[in-house]
Amino acid sequence: MYRPPPRLETPEWFTGDDSTLNVALVYPMQGPAGIFGPTCVSCARLAAEEVNKAGGVLGRELRLLEVDGGAEPRRVARDVEALVATGAVQGVTGWHISSVRQAVAPRVAHRVPYVYTALYEGGERTEGVFMTSETPAWQLLPAMRLMAEARGVRRWFVVGNNYVWPRHTALAAHRYARHSHGGAVCGEAYLPLGTEDFGAVLRRIERAEADAVLMLLVGSDAVRFNRAFAASGLDQRCLRLSTLMDENMLMASGPEATADLFSTAGFFASLANQDTMDFHGQYAGRFGIEAPAPGSLGESCYEGVLLLAALVEQARTLDVSAIGAAADTVSYEGPRGLLRLRDRHVRQRIYLAEADGLDFNVLAQLDAPHEVL
Repeated sequence: MYRPPPRLETPEWFTGDDSTLNVALVYPMQGPAGIFGPTCVSCARLAAEEVNKAGGVLGRELRLLEVDGGAEPRRVARDVEALVATGAVQGVTGWHISSVRQAVAPRVAHRVPYVYTALYEGGERTEGVFMTSETPAWQLLPAMRLMAEARGVRRWFVVGNNYVWPRHTALAAHRYARHSHGGAVCGEAYLPLGTEDFGAVLRRIERAEADAVLMLLVGSDAVRFNRAFAASGLDQRCLRLSTLMDENMLMASGPEATADLFSTAGFFASLANQDTMDFHGQYAGRFGIEAPAPGSLGESCYEGVLLLAALVEQARTLDVSAIGAAADTVSYEGPRGLLRLRDRHVRQRIYLAEADGLDFNVLAQLDAPHEVL
């Protein structure tokens, strides 16, 4: 039986010891995103072990200190800043929502490299912040166009949590819908994190006669929405497209709640290429076959550790300005193959997949946009 790795408490070695490179791993241990916390920490630890087997970073052992990224954003920022200010950590990475990133980045990113691994709304320009995951122009725009062409979707209804990522992504969705065969967003609803009752929203979707719902819900909120959506019968007349849906969320939703549900992401566990299969073999060998699926959210934390190590190795220093200056020459190889940075963002392939019971069937690699609308 899989048992999640025990949380690492702050031990004596988290000091400014030149023999180690200490990294704050900020991932959700509570709240809606806590559903994929176990795969985030497992993937990050696997990457750290692999970095250390290869000689570490600048000859140092890379060690992770876990920080609860599911707490209130100001508290997370205060905790991470304290670790940076005391010299306990020399870098930050992990998956956490954008409101946490916005609180953390101004406090620490100019002092230590900060690799943010969550998909986000775009536009992050803080010095010292590096992004591994998807943005709407590369992820959502081509997916909406394909849904319009293949399924005739014209009327979109946005359902998201009430914070920066869903609201900013919805603004982009309005533009993308117009450029997808004359579509439109016909309604929007923004709900608090932790919402359990979706009845009023489902009635609005039905009255709006939407062809599709753009789901911008986090973790267990998306799970509960999927169940309520199917129970209402809307899954028989309205498809769903999510930009934040992994295999663990599918499993929690249940196969009866995932009909006509699509997801777009840079990684799916079902991708059948050598890099992905090697990753699965290493993950299962380390944590067992009953471990949570290493979907896109956990895999992003694996990449976050790899990218942070590659940035420091390339610059040959922990100086943030020097790391930034060398960033566009950095590459790293992981479950998605060889990836490079441009403008501090990883350039990547994006896929569209359809839920098939408790797994995803990858349908297509999406075309990169020729323009950002």
